[in-house]
Amino acid sequence: MSRRGWFLFLAMSVIWGCPYLLIRIAVREISPATLIFLRTAPAALLLAPIALHRGALTGILARWRWLLAFTAAELAVPWLFIGRAEIHLTSSVTGLLIASVPLVGAVIYRVFGYDRFDRRRMVGLLVGFGGVAALVGVDLRGADLGPAVEVLVPAVGYALGPLIISRKLDDLPGIGVITASLAIASVAYSPYALTHLPASVSFEVVASVVGLALVCTALAFVLFFELIVEVGPARSTVITYVNPAVAVLLGVLVLGEPFTWGIALGFPLILLGSWLATVEPPEAASPLAAEPASA
Repeated sequence: MSRRGWFLFLAMSVIWGCPYLLIRIAVREISPATLIFLRTAPAALLLAPIALHRGALTGILARWRWLLAFTAAELAVPWLFIGRAEIHLTSSVTGLLIASVPLVGAVIYRVFGYDRFDRRRMVGLLVGFGGVAALVGVDLRGADLGPAVEVLVPAVGYALGPLIISRKLDDLPGIGVITASLAIASVAYSPYALTHLPASVSFEVVASVVGLALVCTALAFVLFFELIVEVGPARSTVITYVNPAVAVLLGVLVLGEPFTWGIALGFPLILLGSWLATVEPPEAASPLAAEPASA
């Protein structure tokens, strides 16, 4: 991998490991729905000139039904449920639960007939879901189970999003799809957000919102598509396995969240299971299907 490739890889690993920390801070003073608007609207405005300059929005409207489906699966619904869950759960636990997306995706793709299970994948699923069980069973109590279940909704959405891209929107430029999706999400949440703006917010919440919109959304998607071009779709998926480690590290170091036995047991099992259940030869991966989930 070239130096540029390593830079992009490390940048994306950190950037998409940060949202859980920033969301945890932001939802202390801003409702999850309002936060989505404040995150998507600026990002859409920043990406729109790039998409227009590249002609990436051509043909988007003709696929509006599938674009709406992708927006719901990848942005509008997952980000709402993640925000709701992080009112109660730590950013570390949320990030690790989201790390189960490859496992959920493996099951969904098998159900739809797009994939098959061999012995290695079956072992991966058992190991990965065992890690989720360890995390939930050791760390969470009765009051936390509801928010933990809510995180399953984003996991399903993040698994369906790449499937919609690869099957229905694969011939459209990725940055055009993302820009249009961000715009749709911001418009959808604007009626609620603009009537439920907080009277005042702290500096750290403002900084978190700015970081989510400008860095973790707008800049992240630009860098991600550059990463695909630089290292290929197969290698770009490796950041999926690094993001949770960044989320845990930031939660422990910045927010003082505990590094629990549940994390210690569940984290390696989830990552190992995800890798066993989803790893493919390089030629089997698709550039658009390779998009990892991001909070």
